[in-house]
Amino acid sequence: MRTILPLLLAFASPAIAQAQTAHDRLSGVIDDHWRWYLKEHPVEATARGVRDYDDRIGDMSLAARDAQVKAEQGFAARLEAIPAEGLDAADRVNRDVLLWMLRDDVEGDRHAAGRLMLFTTYYGWHQGFSAMADGLPFYNRADYESYLKRLALYPKMNGDALAITRQAIRGGYVQPCSVLQNYAPTISGIVDGKPQDTRFYEPFRRTKPRDIGDADWAAMQARAVALIRDVLTPEYRKWHDLFVKDYLPHCRKSDSASTLPGGAAWYAAQVKAHTTTDLTPDQIHAIGLAEVERIGRRMDEIAAKAGYPDRAAYIRHLRTDPSYYAKTPEELLRVAARQAKIIDGLLPRYFGTLPRLPYGLKPIPAAEAEGTTTAYYGPGSPESGIAGTFWVNTSKLDQRPFWELPALTAHEAVPGHHNQIALQQELPLPPFRKYLAGFTAYVEGWALYTEYLGEEMGLYDTPEKMMGRLSYEMWRACRLVVDTGIHAKGWDKAKAVAFMRENSALSDANIDAEVNRYISWPGQALGYKLGEIKIRELRAKAESELGPKFDLRRFHDAVLSQGAVPLTVLESQIDGWIAAEKAR
Repeated sequence: MRTILPLLLAFASPAIAQAQTAHDRLSGVIDDHWRWYLKEHPVEATARGVRDYDDRIGDMSLAARDAQVKAEQGFAARLEAIPAEGLDAADRVNRDVLLWMLRDDVEGDRHAAGRLMLFTTYYGWHQGFSAMADGLPFYNRADYESYLKRLALYPKMNGDALAITRQAIRGGYVQPCSVLQNYAPTISGIVDGKPQDTRFYEPFRRTKPRDIGDADWAAMQARAVALIRDVLTPEYRKWHDLFVKDYLPHCRKSDSASTLPGGAAWYAAQVKAHTTTDLTPDQIHAIGLAEVERIGRRMDEIAAKAGYPDRAAYIRHLRTDPSYYAKTPEELLRVAARQAKIIDGLLPRYFGTLPRLPYGLKPIPAAEAEGTTTAYYGPGSPESGIAGTFWVNTSKLDQRPFWELPALTAHEAVPGHHNQIALQQELPLPPFRKYLAGFTAYVEGWALYTEYLGEEMGLYDTPEKMMGRLSYEMWRACRLVVDTGIHAKGWDKAKAVAFMRENSALSDANIDAEVNRYISWPGQALGYKLGEIKIRELRAKAESELGPKFDLRRFHDAVLSQGAVPLTVLESQIDGWIAAEKAR
């Protein structure tokens, strides 16, 4: 053995060295990319505990964007030069996920619509900047000083964004008129009223840090007021005036992205990006129609059990009975909070691993609430001591029924977005996968799957709650039809609204906000149902192949254990998990 072992090691060492080299090369690319990303996104760096760029904000200029794309192409080339055969399974996933993300971003920039259209009805740079404080630490003088410095930098960001927007207007890369009638208040509303009442001032309404004296604290508060009044408010008015005087008069008459210059190719790229599949718009449209028919049959059954002659009659009742609606914002928040705590108590039955990071509940800021959706989730930051947030819309209370809350809470809070995203932040993964990987089909597919899981959890214990759950599923199925209908089949907003109203129980306000979102953010809405369908398919496969060895808690842990990935990667991972479970 003593004479054979050195000979065996001699033959094995080149292979070992090659594997180590491939691993080391991959680690080098991942580390370099993460350092580059944090430098390019300084606010994100602060949230992640890297304080090297606390005096900076992001650069929105096209020159900066060109430099970013060039860097991403360089990282992609380095990854492509690393042979997958020389990597172990975990490294291959890291390589594939980062390569997918880089290629996707480069592809998006190739289309003028992606470069020049900087806002949707769901999000714009002006809203992102107003929410900056939500993701930052505020524990000491340095935290507050860096925040004040960042507020002072907004004129450069806004100036770059307005320059790009003017270029977009000249080139015809503008949002449709049909979605913009209530958009101006999302700009002006951010700085309406006294500076002390704006979202920018919120950190200065908190308890004073111990390392700041009373006089210095008062001086910092005065600086914040001056910055909001003299720097931020004029900039927001510039954007508001440009929007009203120049953008609106040149808004697009067609609702379809395919009517933009190069729009059909851009839409195809958006479909691939958000679904992580090669499905065509026609295929997705057909899937949506089939799902609408299937879910409609279930809604008919619930209506009959509730004692109504048909689905339409039951939905009319649900939309108009005042007992299903809150009288005050605080009442809606109380009911939502109770629903969240009920689900919290059920989670250990369905998950073996839960995140350590908690979440809170807040009303959506008034400047955004009128034009946005029923609720959304905001990720927290373990490094900065910030919890996740379940944001609930408390505007238009007669459009926010209680019977939607079980499905809504499951999706936006637990076991949906908070469970998945907070757990992803705690996994032993490279930082880019913890914080940047957000594949729509996986993230939103998981959240929609948890609405389905809510049936097993007993969340829908009345006919109206079950109708709310089915209406939400129908809503996501309708998205497949409506999004592709608008952007690939020539539908207009009126036809999309009529389809949503006929098939779902959503209120008129929610339908209008949602259709505006699909029109202004092409393709994004497609990921939800396609992701959920894939996760349910994988669960059915696991149940069939494992039989009595199938453990639902372990399946959920397996789905969540690698963070957000393309659906093809998820399928491969679950196939591997099924094989391992068989061998246990």
